[in-house]
This record gives sequence, structure tokens and C-alpha cells, in this order.
Amino acid sequence: MTAARIRVAVIGGGRSAEHEVSLASAASVGSALDPAAHDVVALTIGRDGVWRDGAGLPLGGSSAASMSAALGVLGGCDVVFPVMHGPQGEDGTLAALLDLADLPYVGAGVRAGALAMDKWATKLVAEAVGIAVAPGYLVTADSADRVRFDRPVVVKPVAAGSSHGVSLVTEEADLAPAIAAALRIDDRVLVEDLVTGREVDLAVLQRADGALAVGPPLEILLDDGRLFDTEQKYDGGARFLIPAPLSAEEHDGLAEASRALFTALGCRGVARCDFFLTPDGPVLNEVNTMPGMTAQSQVPKMFAHQGLTYPALLDELVRGALAAGATAGQVRR
Repeated sequence: MTAARIRVAVIGGGRSAEHEVSLASAASVGSALDPAAHDVVALTIGRDGVWRDGAGLPLGGSSAASMSAALGVLGGCDVVFPVMHGPQGEDGTLAALLDLADLPYVGAGVRAGALAMDKWATKLVAEAVGIAVAPGYLVTADSADRVRFDRPVVVKPVAAGSSHGVSLVTEEADLAPAIAAALRIDDRVLVEDLVTGREVDLAVLQRADGALAVGPPLEILLDDGRLFDTEQKYDGGARFLIPAPLSAEEHDGLAEASRALFTALGCRGVARCDFFLTPDGPVLNEVNTMPGMTAQSQVPKMFAHQGLTYPALLDELVRGALAAGATAGQVRR
């Protein structure tokens, strides 16, 4: 007897600056899920907030009406795979909707999504579990004119992804424009000391049985003085080294820190933890609870190097979400 296929709703798009990146991730996920085991239902959220079906047709005339219709579609699926990047998606907002609708889904819940999207909150959690972060401070529109330049810094929106609004400031004259640019994306901005070190990322996967697996470390190879900015992330020119050449002590320290962050933030499914490896040890950059998920993205590449193929990784995430949903349902009942 053939096992029934799992009906998976794959959601992409959204209102954030990462709309196009999310569409690419969602399309890749939808096409890579094994059709013998999965029945994919594609949904997208437009920049206008209107939900659309796989053919691109609106499910309603407004964002509210289309969301209501989309919930009807989602209710006919076994599990939801929200491949959403950035605010109003990855930040816990979509997870909250799915929780209220009692629908199992891949990835972080409300708390983890909100905490990890907020880079300031992530730093506080990291420090609480003994992980070093770059010294920095929070800036708003009210305090922006009081910021003074005394060393090279990185300016970034608190809640944004794909390096949108991020600037490296090495001259005093560039600080105010960098803060203004970041404030156009978010109403809170981080000004952090520039950290010099190798950029090494690790991915943590929560398998369907609940066990945590850490993939091989990935090093981002950059020209001296460059940030891993939006252009380098998506122009196809980024160079990755897998596995990153690390000593046993460096590897174990990064893996331990990644697991600790995954657990402390309350992540589920998969998350990517980005570090600077300095002579004094690892310094956290950020945590992504729904990283890029095309076959050529960092996390799938890491696990593929370990022998877990892209389709198998996606299937593991789907089955893990179903298992987590079943457990949550038992708790609620």
C-alpha cells in the first residue's frame, strides 16, 4: 500500500525588502520537494499584502479578504512551509497567524522569530548565554543627532535582512548619512564597533526526532575591507569555503555556541548562526531563523556537503514540523 502524500503549502513573497529573495526560495523549495511524497500547494503574498494562488491569481480583493481565503486553502494542507524572509514574515507575524489557525509549520515560532529578527534582542540573549557580541548601542530618530564618531563602526537596521540598510563607516562624515539610510528601513538602528575576523556561519537543524544536528562550517571569503553586503549576496560572486578550515577547538566552540543560541532563542526547524572568528574567539553577528533556501543557498550547501541532499533536507523539515505540530496539539488538548 502506497503511503499518502503530504500536502505542503509553500508560502513566499511578503511585504519586506526581501520579497524577491523569498519568491526564489519558495519556488526552489516547491520544485525540490519530492512529488512522490509531497503534494505542493504554492501561495504567494504580494508587496500589497494580497495573497495569491500558484497561478498568481488574487484570492481576494484586499489583503484581509485574501488572507481569509488563504486560510481556507491552508486548512486543506497537512503542513505549511513559510519560506519568508524579513519583517512581516520571518519575524513571527506569519507564525502567529498559523498558530491561531492551529496549522503545523516549518521553522521558528512567534518568540524565536521575533527575537532573532530583532538584532538588539538577539545580542542580549547571546550575552546572557555567554556568547560574545560586538560592542554597540541603539539609535532612534530622537537620538541620532547625538551620535559621535570615534572609531570605525557598522550601522544596521535592527530588524531587516539581506544586509539592507547596512553601512560600514570609517569616516566621521559618513556616519550621519548611514544612520539616516538605516532609519528609512527601521525606526531603530544599531551602531556596532567594527569586528575584524573571519566570517564563519553554522547551521543548526532540528531533525524530525527532535535531535539537533550542526552542519559543516561555511566561511565567506571576502576582499579585504568589504562587508558581505546585499550586492555580494545576490550577484553570484560570493565565494564560500565548506568546510571552513578550523582547529578542533574553534569548530567545537562555534558548534556549541550555535546550539546554545538555537535553544535559548527557542528556534525550530533550521537556523543559521553567523559569527566573526577573531583571535579572542567567536563573536556573534546574527541569527537567521529562515535563511535562504534555494539549492545554492548557504544552509542547503552546508548540509549537502555532509551528505544530506537538498530534497532530503526539505523533507526532514516538513516531517519535523508535522511532529512538532502533533506534539503541540496534544499539549493544547
